[in-house]
Amino acid sequence: MTVAAALDIVIVSFNARDHLARCLASIAAHPPERPHTVIVVDNASEDGSAALVAREFPAVRLVALDENRGFACGCNAGIRAGRGELVLLLNSDTIVPAGALDRLVAALERTPEAAVAGPRLVDAAGRPEISFGRMMGPWNELRQKLIGRLYGRGLPPAVRWVEAMTRRPHFPDWVSGACLLVWRADAEAVGLLDERYFMYAEDVDFCAAVRARGRRVLFTPDAEVVHLGGRSRAAAPEAARRAYRRSQLAFYAKHHPRWRPWLSGYLRLKGER
Repeated sequence: MTVAAALDIVIVSFNARDHLARCLASIAAHPPERPHTVIVVDNASEDGSAALVAREFPAVRLVALDENRGFACGCNAGIRAGRGELVLLLNSDTIVPAGALDRLVAALERTPEAAVAGPRLVDAAGRPEISFGRMMGPWNELRQKLIGRLYGRGLPPAVRWVEAMTRRPHFPDWVSGACLLVWRADAEAVGLLDERYFMYAEDVDFCAAVRARGRRVLFTPDAEVVHLGGRSRAAAPEAARRAYRRSQLAFYAKHHPRWRPWLSGYLRLKGER
């Protein structure tokens, strides 16, 4: 009899107590059938998040960091704290419906060429999110933003494209780190997440490292997870914008060094450097 691969669910949280409580409650209500451990990495929150976890979710393993070291660093701390063959990186602002995690794991397990899998992410109203894409670069970023804006405005062709793409399995270059499942062996083979990214772009970079080893990234609509999204940007839009630009510059320096000076100059013209 084959023993099911154990799953570590890593949730990095910073000042997101209410979201975190809802996320943990959804996992407790709809736990995966396989052996699993929920690991919360608290990035020195000041809203009582760590105390809430210890008090209301005693079965959860809590990793309390002494300072906010960013999302990638928090994910790595959580990965290192676990031992499961599978690792799920899950945002605190997600809600897990019944059976979603089992279906996500099943999709990855039946796709041996894939190291990473991401589910269909939807908002609270059930509207799908563009949670995958092509490798980040000048033209692909422009394309992604254009589609996103047209979709956000409800333009019928964009809506139809998003609905169609989020209803079929395919192999994009990356899937969102809001809910990203990976085999531990693959994550360790690429050195985990690159900690130069404080927030944003770490998921694209991680998937690029996985693909560089000849492994694939799977998007599957078989599993659906609710992603409330945008909490950090809504709470502190200027700080979120600065964090995105820093990550964008770091990404271009690593993956598109010839384009970085152009990006840097563009941001200076916009007053964002």
